Amino acid sequence: MKQSGNKSNAVGLESVGITAAKEVLWNLSPAELVEEALNNGEGYLTSTGALMCDTGKFTGRSPKDRFIVKDAKTEDSVWWGDINIPFDAEKFDRLHEKMVNFLKDQKLYVRDAYAGAHPDYRLNLRIINTQAWQNLFCNNMFLRLSNEEIKDHQPEFTIICAPEFEADPAVDGTRQSNFAIINFTKNMILIGGTGYAGEMKKGIFGVLNYILPHERNTLSMHCSANVGESGDTAIFFGLSGTGKTTLSADPERGLIGDDEHGWTADSVFNFEGGCYAKVIDLTREKEPQIWDAIKFGSIVENTRFYEGTREVDYTNNSVTENTRTAYPINYIDNAVEPSRADIPKNIFFLTADAFGVLPPISKLNTSQAMYHFISGYTAKVAGTEVGVTEPQTTFSACFGAAFLPLHPTKYAEMLGKKMEENNVNVWLVNTGWTGGPYGVGSRMKLPYTRAMITAALKGELEHVEFTKHPIFGVEMPNSCPNVPSEILSPRNTWQNKEEYDTKAADLASKFVKNFQKYAEYASDDILAGAPQAEVTA
Repeated sequence: MKQSGNKSNAVGLESVGITAAKEVLWNLSPAELVEEALNNGEGYLTSTGALMCDTGKFTGRSPKDRFIVKDAKTEDSVWWGDINIPFDAEKFDRLHEKMVNFLKDQKLYVRDAYAGAHPDYRLNLRIINTQAWQNLFCNNMFLRLSNEEIKDHQPEFTIICAPEFEADPAVDGTRQSNFAIINFTKNMILIGGTGYAGEMKKGIFGVLNYILPHERNTLSMHCSANVGESGDTAIFFGLSGTGKTTLSADPERGLIGDDEHGWTADSVFNFEGGCYAKVIDLTREKEPQIWDAIKFGSIVENTRFYEGTREVDYTNNSVTENTRTAYPINYIDNAVEPSRADIPKNIFFLTADAFGVLPPISKLNTSQAMYHFISGYTAKVAGTEVGVTEPQTTFSACFGAAFLPLHPTKYAEMLGKKMEENNVNVWLVNTGWTGGPYGVGSRMKLPYTRAMITAALKGELEHVEFTKHPIFGVEMPNSCPNVPSEILSPRNTWQNKEEYDTKAADLASKFVKNFQKYAEYASDDILAGAPQAEVTA
């Protein structure tokens, strides 16, 4: 087996059953990987020097084809269901053997890296790819080892990713030919039949979401985080479209990370070494940090050029709306390295409430914070489907249900405990509608939202008077610097106050109905955070 590059002397590929391959290239530099990708016909160089690649049939994750091996280790700890789909251990072994046989004829790219910027909580990784650009993706997204560290590297978790290898569902036990399977006993992830690189990133996130809370008493979080000059850390949770990326990207504050973090007894730390940002409709004016990060060594996925040029047309969605870029975190000017900071003083739950019900900012007590954390609410604007005129609620537990191997109450209870121990403020911020629902009211102005978050970060809301929301029970500030007081209570912004009351009661009932699937495992403290509502059909 021909091998070259900077190889670990401690553990070879035979540890995961690979004893033969056409060629193995170890820990190539970004420049070498770009060269390999271009020679292999995997992509093109853009005008800024970034590598543009397509992910093939799959332009996003495939949640229904993501499995966890059910065995003695996971049987009683994993939250089984539609999100964590069980996979038979023996079928995993057979599929692994088939993949290893497939790889005998392949050129392999191996990357040694790690996840977790805190030295006491890092997870050593090895990623084995059949495509050079995907190995570059892993170099960008995971934390990078020095050449000296590579020599003694011992992986604790291994990803084998071969997009060209397809499973036979009838034989292999998968749903389709594509699959992503986590085995916590074998410390391995198998990915095949899909070229979407995000499966590797989120696969390791899922692993850490199991290991850290379950085995290390450390809260894992799907959030962005930044830190001010005085060392005050802030965390931002929010689903797509809530403004998480925009609001956490603050030139006055250092970026700890944009997506995945852990919270220990003494710090918050990034799991990753890079960012994986959406680029649909990207402009330098809207997102200057992301725009400037797309240069040599970065990747853009599923984008297209302006005709006759190598300039990327970020408005082009002909392949997918989910166009992305992957780049190392040090491509961001104000990135904090190593990506760690003190425990947070403020946490923001971002929601784009298209019903116009929730306050633009409100303070949550511990029970409410745990309840809203499990709810993970936002609303998507209607209008894309014929006949749909109302906004639609979206709930995703802990603002990332798709990546939670444990029951959501486990993460919520850890959050509540940390809130109490560290006297952390939790704020619910509505970046959605005010003055009425979508179609009647208007979107909350971004400068107002920024002013409210700034006021919370500076402690300027600590001494103002608050009013309790009659249904959700959250505390609404009566005043806030640089924000008109009349918008702080959402009911006051509606012309028809009775209509607001009806809409608020309806949204509250949707919260309660959604929470029923978690209620069996929820403590009295969590349940105490529920809004005052009855479930409607």
